[in-house]
Amino acid sequence: MSRPRSLRRQLLVGILLPTLLFVAVNTYSLHRQALAALHTAYDRTLLASAKTISEQLDVRGWDELAELHATVPYAALEAFEADNQSRMFYRVSNLHGEMVSGFAELPVWRGAIPARPPYAALVDFYDDQFRGAPVRVAVLLQPVASSEGRGMAVVQVAETLELREAAALQILRTTLTRQALLLGLIALLVVLVVQRATRPVRQLSADLRARPEGDLAPIAAPAAPRELQPLIDATNAVMQRLSHLLAHQQRFVRDASHQLRTPLAVLKVQVQSALRGDTPAPQALHEIGDTVDRATQLANQMLALAKVEQLRQQGAVPVTRLDAVLREIALELSPLVAQGDLDFGIDTCAAPVHAHEWMLRELCRNLLHNAIRHAPPGTELAVALRADGRHGDGRHAILTIADGGPGIDDELAARLFQPFSAGDVRTGSGLGLAICREIVQALGGTIALANRREGARILGLDAVVRLPLAPLATIAP
Repeated sequence: MSRPRSLRRQLLVGILLPTLLFVAVNTYSLHRQALAALHTAYDRTLLASAKTISEQLDVRGWDELAELHATVPYAALEAFEADNQSRMFYRVSNLHGEMVSGFAELPVWRGAIPARPPYAALVDFYDDQFRGAPVRVAVLLQPVASSEGRGMAVVQVAETLELREAAALQILRTTLTRQALLLGLIALLVVLVVQRATRPVRQLSADLRARPEGDLAPIAAPAAPRELQPLIDATNAVMQRLSHLLAHQQRFVRDASHQLRTPLAVLKVQVQSALRGDTPAPQALHEIGDTVDRATQLANQMLALAKVEQLRQQGAVPVTRLDAVLREIALELSPLVAQGDLDFGIDTCAAPVHAHEWMLRELCRNLLHNAIRHAPPGTELAVALRADGRHGDGRHAILTIADGGPGIDDELAARLFQPFSAGDVRTGSGLGLAICREIVQALGGTIALANRREGARILGLDAVVRLPLAPLATIAP
Protein backbone atom coordinates (compact mmCIF):
# COMPACT_ATOMS: atom_id res chain seq x y z
CA MET A 1 0.00 0.00 0.00
CA SER A 2 1.35 3.41 -0.95
CA ARG A 3 2.30 5.80 1.82
CA PRO A 4 0.01 8.81 2.45
CA ARG A 5 1.16 11.98 0.75
CA SER A 6 2.77 14.59 2.98
CA LEU A 7 1.02 17.96 3.21
CA ARG A 8 4.42 19.64 3.48
CA ARG A 9 5.62 17.91 0.31
CA GLN A 10 2.43 18.78 -1.57
CA LEU A 11 2.77 22.44 -0.65
CA LEU A 12 6.45 22.49 -1.50
CA VAL A 13 5.82 20.89 -4.88
CA GLY A 14 2.67 22.93 -5.52
CA ILE A 15 4.40 26.24 -4.73
CA LEU A 16 7.99 25.64 -5.79
CA LEU A 17 7.28 24.05 -9.19
CA PRO A 18 5.20 26.99 -10.53
CA THR A 19 7.67 29.41 -8.91
CA LEU A 20 10.59 27.56 -10.49
CA LEU A 21 8.89 27.67 -13.88
CA PHE A 22 8.24 31.40 -13.46
CA VAL A 23 11.86 31.94 -12.37
CA ALA A 24 13.13 30.06 -15.43
CA VAL A 25 10.97 32.11 -17.80
CA ASN A 26 11.81 35.32 -15.96
CA THR A 27 15.55 34.52 -15.98
CA TYR A 28 15.46 33.83 -19.72
CA SER A 29 13.59 37.08 -20.28
CA LEU A 30 16.02 39.02 -18.08
CA HIS A 31 18.97 37.49 -19.95
CA ARG A 32 17.48 38.60 -23.26
CA GLN A 33 16.81 42.07 -21.89
CA ALA A 34 20.34 42.28 -20.48
CA LEU A 35 21.80 41.35 -23.87
CA ALA A 36 19.63 43.98 -25.54
CA ALA A 37 20.75 46.60 -23.01
CA LEU A 38 24.39 45.60 -23.46
CA HIS A 39 24.04 45.79 -27.24
CA THR A 40 22.58 49.29 -26.89
CA ALA A 41 25.42 50.39 -24.63
CA TYR A 42 28.26 48.84 -26.64
CA ASP A 43 26.72 49.78 -29.97
CA ARG A 44 27.23 53.40 -28.92
CA THR A 45 30.95 52.57 -28.55
CA LEU A 46 31.00 51.08 -32.04
CA LEU A 47 29.36 54.22 -33.41
CA ALA A 48 31.96 56.37 -31.63
CA SER A 49 34.71 54.24 -33.17
CA ALA A 50 33.19 54.63 -36.63
CA LYS A 51 32.95 58.40 -36.19
CA THR A 52 36.60 58.53 -35.05
CA ILE A 53 37.63 56.71 -38.22
CA SER A 54 35.46 58.98 -40.40
CA GLU A 55 37.31 62.00 -39.02
CA GLN A 56 40.56 60.62 -40.51
CA LEU A 57 39.19 60.45 -44.09
CA ASP A 58 40.09 62.71 -47.00
CA VAL A 59 38.64 62.96 -50.51
CA ARG A 60 39.76 64.09 -53.94
CA GLY A 61 37.27 64.40 -56.75
CA TRP A 62 33.60 64.95 -56.78
CA ASP A 63 30.68 62.52 -56.23
CA GLU A 64 31.08 59.48 -58.51
CA LEU A 65 34.69 60.39 -59.31
CA ALA A 66 35.62 60.91 -55.70
CA GLU A 67 38.62 59.01 -54.37
CA LEU A 68 38.75 58.44 -50.64
CA HIS A 69 41.92 58.33 -48.61
CA ALA A 70 42.25 57.12 -45.03
CA THR A 71 45.12 57.50 -42.61
CA VAL A 72 43.77 55.51 -39.67
CA PRO A 73 46.32 53.76 -37.46
CA TYR A 74 44.99 50.66 -35.69
CA ALA A 75 46.11 52.22 -32.43
CA ALA A 76 43.26 54.68 -32.82
CA LEU A 77 40.83 51.82 -31.98
CA GLU A 78 42.67 50.61 -28.88
CA ALA A 79 40.96 53.25 -26.77
CA PHE A 80 37.64 51.52 -27.46
CA GLU A 81 38.82 48.01 -26.58
CA ALA A 82 37.82 47.35 -22.97
CA ASP A 83 40.29 45.38 -20.77
CA ASN A 84 41.60 43.51 -23.78
CA GLN A 85 38.53 41.24 -23.59
CA SER A 86 37.29 42.16 -27.04
CA ARG A 87 38.96 42.95 -30.36
CA MET A 88 37.92 45.53 -32.90
CA PHE A 89 38.30 45.58 -36.69
CA TYR A 90 37.36 48.14 -39.28
CA ARG A 91 36.93 48.59 -42.99
CA VAL A 92 36.50 51.78 -45.01
CA SER A 93 35.04 51.57 -48.52
CA ASN A 94 33.06 53.62 -50.94
CA LEU A 95 29.44 53.07 -51.86
CA HIS A 96 30.47 50.49 -54.48
CA GLY A 97 32.24 48.37 -51.85
CA GLU A 98 35.74 49.21 -53.04
CA MET A 99 38.06 49.02 -50.08
CA VAL A 100 39.91 52.14 -48.98
CA SER A 101 41.46 51.03 -45.70
CA GLY A 102 41.22 48.43 -42.96
CA PHE A 103 40.69 44.64 -42.99
CA ALA A 104 39.93 43.41 -46.48
CA GLU A 105 38.43 40.09 -45.25
CA LEU A 106 35.74 41.90 -43.27
CA PRO A 107 32.54 41.21 -45.28
CA VAL A 108 31.16 44.15 -47.23
CA TRP A 109 27.92 45.59 -45.90
CA ARG A 110 24.98 44.80 -48.15
CA GLY A 111 22.17 46.05 -45.96
CA ALA A 112 20.19 49.27 -45.76
CA ILE A 113 19.98 52.11 -43.30
CA PRO A 114 16.84 51.76 -41.10
CA ALA A 115 14.05 54.24 -41.66
CA ARG A 116 14.47 55.38 -38.06
CA PRO A 117 18.09 54.87 -36.99
CA PRO A 118 18.67 54.55 -33.22
CA TYR A 119 21.06 57.49 -33.30
CA ALA A 120 21.25 60.81 -35.14
CA ALA A 121 23.42 59.35 -37.89
CA LEU A 122 23.16 57.14 -40.97
CA VAL A 123 24.07 54.02 -39.01
CA ASP A 124 23.10 50.36 -39.09
CA PHE A 125 23.98 47.59 -36.63
CA TYR A 126 24.01 43.87 -37.39
CA ASP A 127 25.59 40.56 -36.34
CA ASP A 128 28.09 38.76 -38.57
CA GLN A 129 31.05 36.33 -38.57
CA PHE A 130 34.68 37.36 -38.92
CA ARG A 131 37.63 34.98 -38.78
CA GLY A 132 35.37 32.26 -37.42
CA ALA A 133 34.11 34.31 -34.52
CA PRO A 134 30.80 36.13 -34.06
CA VAL A 135 31.06 39.91 -34.22
CA ARG A 136 28.82 42.91 -33.82
CA VAL A 137 29.19 45.36 -36.69
CA ALA A 138 28.32 49.06 -36.92
CA VAL A 139 28.03 50.62 -40.40
CA LEU A 140 28.22 54.41 -40.75
CA LEU A 141 27.51 56.24 -44.02
CA GLN A 142 29.66 59.31 -43.63
CA PRO A 143 29.74 62.20 -46.13
CA VAL A 144 33.34 63.38 -46.67
CA ALA A 145 34.13 66.85 -48.04
CA SER A 146 37.27 68.87 -48.62
CA SER A 147 38.50 71.71 -50.77
CA GLU A 148 39.46 69.15 -53.37
CA GLY A 149 36.32 67.05 -53.55
CA ARG A 150 33.20 65.49 -52.06
CA GLY A 151 32.12 61.85 -51.59
CA MET A 152 30.39 59.24 -49.37
CA ALA A 153 32.33 56.75 -47.25
CA VAL A 154 31.11 53.46 -45.79
CA VAL A 155 32.79 52.89 -42.41
CA GLN A 156 32.40 49.41 -40.86
CA VAL A 157 33.58 48.71 -37.31
CA ALA A 158 33.32 45.15 -35.97
CA GLU A 159 33.79 44.02 -32.36
CA THR A 160 34.03 40.50 -30.99
CA LEU A 161 31.42 39.56 -28.34
CA GLU A 162 33.59 38.40 -25.44
CA LEU A 163 32.95 41.50 -23.35
CA ARG A 164 29.25 41.54 -24.03
CA GLU A 165 28.88 37.83 -23.30
CA ALA A 166 30.97 38.11 -20.13
CA ALA A 167 28.80 40.98 -18.89
CA ALA A 168 25.59 39.12 -19.80
CA LEU A 169 26.88 35.97 -18.06
CA GLN A 170 27.71 37.98 -14.94
CA ILE A 171 24.19 39.43 -14.91
CA LEU A 172 22.77 35.94 -15.41
CA ARG A 173 24.82 34.55 -12.52
CA THR A 174 23.73 37.36 -10.24
CA THR A 175 20.10 36.86 -11.24
CA LEU A 176 20.26 33.07 -10.72
CA THR A 177 21.89 33.54 -7.33
CA ARG A 178 19.13 35.88 -6.19
CA GLN A 179 16.43 33.63 -7.62
CA ALA A 180 17.96 30.61 -5.86
CA LEU A 181 17.97 32.54 -2.58
CA LEU A 182 14.33 33.48 -3.22
CA LEU A 183 13.38 29.84 -3.85
CA GLY A 184 15.22 28.77 -0.71
CA LEU A 185 13.42 31.44 1.30
CA ILE A 186 10.04 30.34 -0.11
CA ALA A 187 10.81 26.69 0.72
CA LEU A 188 11.84 27.62 4.26
CA LEU A 189 8.70 29.72 4.75
CA VAL A 190 6.50 26.90 3.44
CA VAL A 191 8.08 24.43 5.87
CA LEU A 192 7.74 26.84 8.80
CA VAL A 193 4.17 27.84 7.94
CA VAL A 194 3.09 24.21 7.43
CA GLN A 195 4.77 23.24 10.68
CA ARG A 196 2.95 26.01 12.50
CA ALA A 197 -0.38 25.45 10.73
CA THR A 198 -0.39 21.69 11.43
CA ARG A 199 0.50 22.09 15.09
CA PRO A 200 -3.20 21.97 16.15
CA VAL A 201 -3.62 18.76 14.13
CA ARG A 202 -0.66 17.15 15.89
CA GLN A 203 -1.94 18.36 19.26
CA LEU A 204 -5.38 16.99 18.48
CA SER A 205 -3.86 13.66 17.44
CA ALA A 206 -1.83 13.52 20.68
CA ASP A 207 -4.96 14.25 22.75
CA LEU A 208 -6.89 11.47 21.03
CA ARG A 209 -4.05 8.97 21.54
CA ALA A 210 -3.91 9.91 25.23
CA ARG A 211 -7.61 9.20 25.73
CA PRO A 212 -8.60 6.12 27.75
CA GLU A 213 -9.93 3.17 25.80
CA GLY A 214 -13.64 3.53 25.15
CA ASP A 215 -13.72 7.30 25.69
CA LEU A 216 -16.05 8.62 22.98
CA ALA A 217 -16.67 12.06 24.47
CA PRO A 218 -16.84 14.93 21.93
CA ILE A 219 -13.58 16.59 20.97
CA ALA A 220 -13.17 20.02 22.51
CA ALA A 221 -10.73 22.11 20.46
CA PRO A 222 -11.77 25.77 20.71
CA ALA A 223 -8.30 26.94 19.64
CA ALA A 224 -8.28 24.89 16.44
CA PRO A 225 -8.25 26.83 13.15
CA ARG A 226 -11.53 27.55 11.43
CA GLU A 227 -10.64 25.16 8.58
CA LEU A 228 -10.42 22.25 11.06
CA GLN A 229 -13.83 22.85 12.61
CA PRO A 230 -15.79 20.89 9.92
CA LEU A 231 -13.46 17.91 10.47
CA ILE A 232 -13.86 18.17 14.26
CA ASP A 233 -17.65 18.47 13.95
CA ALA A 234 -17.80 15.47 11.62
CA THR A 235 -15.56 13.46 13.98
CA ASN A 236 -17.77 14.38 16.94
CA ALA A 237 -20.84 13.28 14.99
CA VAL A 238 -19.20 9.93 14.19
CA MET A 239 -18.14 9.50 17.81
CA GLN A 240 -21.67 10.28 18.96
CA ARG A 241 -23.05 7.60 16.63
CA LEU A 242 -20.42 5.14 17.84
CA SER A 243 -21.24 5.98 21.45
CA HIS A 244 -24.93 5.39 20.79
CA LEU A 245 -24.20 2.13 18.99
CA LEU A 246 -21.86 0.96 21.75
CA ALA A 247 -24.42 1.80 24.42
CA HIS A 248 -27.06 -0.09 22.47
CA GLN A 249 -24.82 -3.13 22.14
CA GLN A 250 -23.93 -3.04 25.83
CA ARG A 251 -27.61 -2.77 26.73
CA PHE A 252 -28.42 -5.62 24.36
CA VAL A 253 -25.76 -7.89 25.87
CA ARG A 254 -26.87 -6.97 29.40
CA ASP A 255 -30.54 -7.56 28.67
CA ALA A 256 -29.86 -10.78 26.75
CA SER A 257 -27.76 -12.25 29.55
CA HIS A 258 -30.36 -11.25 32.13
CA GLN A 259 -33.47 -12.35 30.23
CA LEU A 260 -32.13 -15.63 28.84
CA ARG A 261 -30.85 -16.72 32.23
CA THR A 262 -34.38 -17.22 33.61
CA PRO A 263 -35.81 -19.54 30.88
CA LEU A 264 -32.58 -21.52 30.82
CA ALA A 265 -32.72 -21.97 34.59
CA VAL A 266 -36.39 -23.02 34.37
CA LEU A 267 -35.54 -25.41 31.54
CA LYS A 268 -32.76 -26.96 33.60
CA VAL A 269 -35.12 -27.48 36.59
CA GLN A 270 -37.77 -29.03 34.32
CA VAL A 271 -35.25 -31.44 32.78
CA GLN A 272 -33.94 -32.45 36.22
CA SER A 273 -37.52 -32.96 37.48
CA ALA A 274 -38.32 -35.13 34.45
CA LEU A 275 -35.14 -37.18 34.96
CA ARG A 276 -36.02 -37.80 38.63
CA GLY A 277 -39.54 -38.85 37.67
CA ASP A 278 -41.21 -36.10 39.73
CA THR A 279 -43.37 -35.18 36.74
CA PRO A 280 -45.00 -37.52 34.25
CA ALA A 281 -43.12 -37.61 30.96
CA PRO A 282 -45.90 -36.14 28.74
CA GLN A 283 -46.43 -33.26 31.18
CA ALA A 284 -42.68 -32.66 31.51
CA LEU A 285 -42.21 -32.59 27.74
CA HIS A 286 -45.13 -30.19 27.38
CA GLU A 287 -43.66 -27.85 30.02
CA ILE A 288 -40.20 -28.08 28.43
CA GLY A 289 -41.72 -27.27 25.03
CA ASP A 290 -43.49 -24.19 26.45
CA THR A 291 -40.23 -22.98 28.03
CA VAL A 292 -38.32 -23.52 24.79
CA ASP A 293 -41.02 -21.64 22.86
CA ARG A 294 -40.83 -18.69 25.25
CA ALA A 295 -37.00 -18.67 25.09
CA THR A 296 -37.11 -18.87 21.29
CA GLN A 297 -39.62 -16.01 21.11
CA LEU A 298 -37.47 -13.96 23.47
CA ALA A 299 -34.31 -14.61 21.44
CA ASN A 300 -36.05 -13.77 18.16
CA GLN A 301 -37.47 -10.54 19.54
CA MET A 302 -34.10 -9.49 20.97
CA LEU A 303 -32.50 -10.14 17.59
CA ALA A 304 -35.28 -8.11 15.98
CA LEU A 305 -34.58 -5.26 18.40
CA ALA A 306 -30.88 -5.38 17.43
CA LYS A 307 -31.76 -5.45 13.73
CA VAL A 308 -33.82 -2.29 14.10
CA GLU A 309 -30.73 -0.48 15.36
CA GLN A 310 -28.67 -1.95 12.52
CA LEU A 311 -31.13 -0.68 9.90
CA ARG A 312 -31.24 2.69 11.62
CA GLN A 313 -27.49 3.12 10.94
CA GLN A 314 -27.87 2.52 7.21
CA GLY A 315 -27.93 5.55 4.94
CA ALA A 316 -30.30 5.17 2.01
CA VAL A 317 -33.84 4.11 2.99
CA PRO A 318 -36.21 2.77 0.30
CA VAL A 319 -39.86 3.79 -0.08
CA THR A 320 -42.31 1.02 0.87
CA ARG A 321 -46.11 0.83 0.70
CA LEU A 322 -47.34 0.53 4.29
CA ASP A 323 -50.85 -0.36 3.12
CA ALA A 324 -49.57 -3.34 1.11
CA VAL A 325 -47.47 -4.63 4.01
CA LEU A 326 -50.37 -4.18 6.44
CA ARG A 327 -52.71 -6.26 4.28
CA GLU A 328 -50.11 -9.03 3.88
CA ILE A 329 -49.60 -9.25 7.65
CA ALA A 330 -53.39 -9.24 8.23
CA LEU A 331 -53.73 -12.16 5.81
CA GLU A 332 -50.83 -13.95 7.51
CA LEU A 333 -52.47 -13.63 10.94
CA SER A 334 -55.99 -14.45 9.74
CA PRO A 335 -55.90 -17.95 11.34
CA LEU A 336 -55.44 -16.32 14.75
CA VAL A 337 -58.32 -13.94 14.00
CA ALA A 338 -60.54 -16.89 13.12
CA GLN A 339 -59.42 -18.80 16.20
CA GLY A 340 -60.41 -15.86 18.41
CA ASP A 341 -63.77 -15.48 16.62
CA LEU A 342 -63.09 -11.78 16.11
CA ASP A 343 -65.13 -9.41 13.96
CA PHE A 344 -62.18 -8.19 11.89
CA GLY A 345 -62.26 -5.20 9.54
CA ILE A 346 -59.50 -3.42 7.64
CA ASP A 347 -59.63 -0.13 5.72
CA THR A 348 -56.49 1.24 4.01
CA CYS A 349 -55.39 3.88 1.55
CA ALA A 350 -52.13 4.36 -0.37
CA ALA A 351 -49.44 5.15 2.21
CA PRO A 352 -45.85 5.18 0.93
CA VAL A 353 -43.26 5.72 3.69
CA HIS A 354 -39.47 5.80 3.82
CA ALA A 355 -38.75 2.48 5.55
CA HIS A 356 -37.28 -0.96 5.05
CA GLU A 357 -39.99 -3.54 4.38
CA TRP A 358 -38.76 -5.71 7.26
CA MET A 359 -39.32 -2.85 9.73
CA LEU A 360 -42.90 -2.29 8.55
CA ARG A 361 -43.67 -6.00 8.65
CA GLU A 362 -42.30 -6.31 12.19
CA LEU A 363 -44.25 -3.23 13.31
CA CYS A 364 -47.56 -4.44 11.86
CA ARG A 365 -47.06 -8.03 13.05
CA ASN A 366 -46.33 -7.05 16.66
CA LEU A 367 -49.22 -4.59 16.89
CA LEU A 368 -51.76 -6.94 15.29
CA HIS A 369 -50.55 -9.93 17.27
CA ASN A 370 -50.88 -8.01 20.55
CA ALA A 371 -54.36 -6.81 19.61
CA ILE A 372 -55.51 -10.33 18.64
CA ARG A 373 -54.08 -11.84 21.83
CA HIS A 374 -55.75 -9.33 24.16
CA ALA A 375 -59.11 -8.97 22.36
CA PRO A 376 -61.91 -10.98 24.00
CA PRO A 377 -63.52 -13.64 21.74
CA GLY A 378 -66.38 -12.38 19.63
CA THR A 379 -65.39 -8.73 19.89
CA GLU A 380 -64.55 -6.31 17.10
CA LEU A 381 -61.01 -5.69 15.85
CA ALA A 382 -60.71 -2.73 13.42
CA VAL A 383 -57.61 -1.73 11.48
CA ALA A 384 -57.63 1.65 9.72
CA LEU A 385 -54.88 3.33 7.69
CA ARG A 386 -55.48 6.81 6.43
CA ALA A 387 -53.39 9.70 5.12
CA ASP A 388 -53.60 12.89 7.11
CA GLY A 389 -52.40 16.36 6.18
CA ARG A 390 -52.01 15.93 2.43
CA HIS A 391 -53.28 19.49 2.03
CA GLY A 392 -52.31 20.67 5.48
CA ASP A 393 -49.70 20.27 8.13
CA GLY A 394 -47.25 17.43 7.79
CA ARG A 395 -48.38 14.60 5.49
CA HIS A 396 -48.54 11.64 7.87
CA ALA A 397 -49.84 8.11 7.54
CA ILE A 398 -51.99 7.26 10.58
CA LEU A 399 -52.39 3.58 11.46
CA THR A 400 -55.02 2.81 14.10
CA ILE A 401 -55.58 -0.70 15.51
CA ALA A 402 -58.67 -0.72 17.75
CA ASP A 403 -59.59 -3.79 19.79
CA GLY A 404 -62.55 -4.42 22.09
CA GLY A 405 -60.47 -5.46 25.09
CA PRO A 406 -60.56 -4.17 28.67
CA GLY A 407 -57.96 -1.44 27.99
CA ILE A 408 -55.03 -0.63 30.25
CA ASP A 409 -54.51 1.59 33.26
CA ASP A 410 -52.45 4.75 32.95
CA GLU A 411 -49.55 3.48 35.04
CA LEU A 412 -49.11 0.40 32.84
CA ALA A 413 -49.47 2.44 29.63
CA ALA A 414 -46.53 4.62 30.70
CA ARG A 415 -44.10 1.67 30.87
CA LEU A 416 -45.40 -0.80 28.28
CA PHE A 417 -42.99 0.52 25.64
CA GLN A 418 -39.99 -0.17 27.89
CA PRO A 419 -38.10 -3.42 27.15
CA PHE A 420 -39.28 -6.46 29.18
CA SER A 421 -42.34 -4.64 30.52
CA ALA A 422 -45.10 -7.08 29.57
CA GLY A 423 -48.71 -6.66 30.57
CA ASP A 424 -48.93 -10.41 31.17
CA VAL A 425 -45.58 -12.02 31.94
CA ARG A 426 -47.02 -15.47 31.32
CA THR A 427 -47.86 -14.81 27.67
CA GLY A 428 -45.34 -12.18 26.57
CA SER A 429 -41.66 -11.32 26.72
CA GLY A 430 -42.18 -7.59 27.05
CA LEU A 431 -40.30 -6.81 23.84
CA GLY A 432 -43.06 -6.53 21.23
CA LEU A 433 -44.08 -2.94 21.98
CA ALA A 434 -40.45 -1.98 22.65
CA ILE A 435 -39.60 -3.17 19.13
CA CYS A 436 -42.53 -1.15 17.76
CA ARG A 437 -41.35 1.97 19.55
CA GLU A 438 -37.77 1.57 18.24
CA ILE A 439 -39.05 1.08 14.69
CA VAL A 440 -41.38 4.09 14.82
CA GLN A 441 -38.66 6.33 16.29
CA ALA A 442 -36.21 5.17 13.62
CA LEU A 443 -38.75 6.18 10.95
CA GLY A 444 -39.34 9.62 12.51
CA GLY A 445 -42.87 8.84 13.75
CA THR A 446 -44.79 8.44 17.00
CA ILE A 447 -46.71 5.60 18.68
CA ALA A 448 -49.23 5.75 21.52
CA LEU A 449 -51.72 3.56 23.38
CA ALA A 450 -55.03 5.11 24.44
CA ASN A 451 -58.21 3.72 25.97
CA ARG A 452 -61.29 4.23 23.83
CA ARG A 453 -64.04 5.50 26.09
CA GLU A 454 -67.73 6.23 26.04
CA GLY A 455 -68.23 8.36 29.05
CA ALA A 456 -66.67 6.51 31.99
CA ARG A 457 -66.91 3.11 30.27
CA ILE A 458 -63.84 1.70 28.43
CA LEU A 459 -64.78 0.30 25.03
CA GLY A 460 -61.32 -0.95 24.08
CA LEU A 461 -57.72 0.02 23.39
CA ASP A 462 -56.40 2.00 20.39
CA ALA A 463 -52.80 1.68 19.20
CA VAL A 464 -52.06 4.73 17.03
CA VAL A 465 -48.94 5.08 14.85
CA ARG A 466 -48.06 8.22 12.87
CA LEU A 467 -45.38 7.95 10.16
CA PRO A 468 -44.21 10.61 7.65
CA LEU A 469 -45.53 10.00 4.14
CA ALA A 470 -43.24 9.78 1.12
CA PRO A 471 -44.31 11.06 -2.33
CA LEU A 472 -46.03 8.43 -4.43
CA ALA A 473 -43.73 9.22 -7.34
CA THR A 474 -40.72 7.86 -5.38
CA ILE A 475 -42.00 4.29 -5.35
CA ALA A 476 -40.00 2.05 -7.68
CA PRO A 477 -42.16 0.44 -10.41
